[in-house]
Amino acid sequence: SPQKVIADEISRRLRAAFQPTHLSVEDVSWRHAGHAAAPSGGESHFNVDIVSPVFAGKSRVMCHRLVTAELADLLAGPVHALQLSTKSA
Repeated sequence: SPQKVIADEISRRLRAAFQPTHLSVEDVSWRHAGHAAAPSGGESHFNVDIVSPVFAGKSRVMCHRLVTAELADLLAGPVHALQLSTKSA
């Protein structure tokens, strides 16, 4: 199976930061293959679906900021796009 180094790192960080009751990290890079900014080999575009009590009472924008802050160096580097779904329950 192909390496999932970045997906695993995203999962590890988000589990540590948010203790989610549900977390799904899906590599969807294949959908973007061939467009100008997509590197070969995948692991550049991800869908992240996370459910955590940490998000309770926070706006969608704030929840997304919390997640992207945890992944800032990845987003500045290998991760080209992150599609986020954040829920508190």
